[in-house]
Amino acid sequence: MRLQLDRAICFIDLETTGINVSTDRIVEIAIVKIMPDGSKQVKRKLVNPEMPIPKASSDVHGISDEMVKDAPSFKQIANEVKQFIEASDLAGYNSNRFDIPMLNEEFLRAGISVDIEARKLLDVQRVFHMMEQRTLTAAYKFYCNKNLEDAHSAEVDATATWEILEAQLEKYPQMGNSVESVVKFTGEDQIIDFARRFVFENGVEVFNFGKHKGKPVTQVLKEEPQYYDWMMKGDFALHTKQKLTEILNKSILHK
Repeated sequence: MRLQLDRAICFIDLETTGINVSTDRIVEIAIVKIMPDGSKQVKRKLVNPEMPIPKASSDVHGISDEMVKDAPSFKQIANEVKQFIEASDLAGYNSNRFDIPMLNEEFLRAGISVDIEARKLLDVQRVFHMMEQRTLTAAYKFYCNKNLEDAHSAEVDATATWEILEAQLEKYPQMGNSVESVVKFTGEDQIIDFARRFVFENGVEVFNFGKHKGKPVTQVLKEEPQYYDWMMKGDFALHTKQKLTEILNKSILHK
């Protein structure tokens, strides 16, 4: 069963200086764009993170400071990346927890407005962990019966992720074969911010962490208005702060 596409879908894989969405930066981005007719376009860029790449990270992805010293910064390629993913749904492996939040954070830092939330966000790892609980390399072997050569090369990983999804569609017909049906199957349509500080419960925005977990956000902000200031000054992702402000503004408009 092939994935039914109403519009293009971009499989994204990032290599970064680390795993902290708020403070780390992209050093390589690869996007494999699958068109509704099945054709494929690829964009790959090394990126100067404008900060040292820790040795522990270089040991994983093989990208050094020397390799990116003459590469453009993300801000310099932000519009190019935005245009490439325009009008496309987004997918990847662990992408809803890492790649897409990291990419969105870089866009925000660059001052570029991208309607990421208007897209369907399909995380292939979510399907895999629900059904088999393995790593990307094991997933490729399990679903595609092939060894993943050059793992942690962004383009190789992104392409492998696309192949895994195609195999998952065959193996799990209960998921359906549209981006929307797979996203709904994985439950990722209930996430509000990429850091998962807020989620929907019965259509209501609630906190997903801390002492107010499970409580409606608007209720907490009304009863404890200083909580908004605490979060805005805290070490939360820009996207989390953006969504918190949107929820607050919406509650003010509906008073």
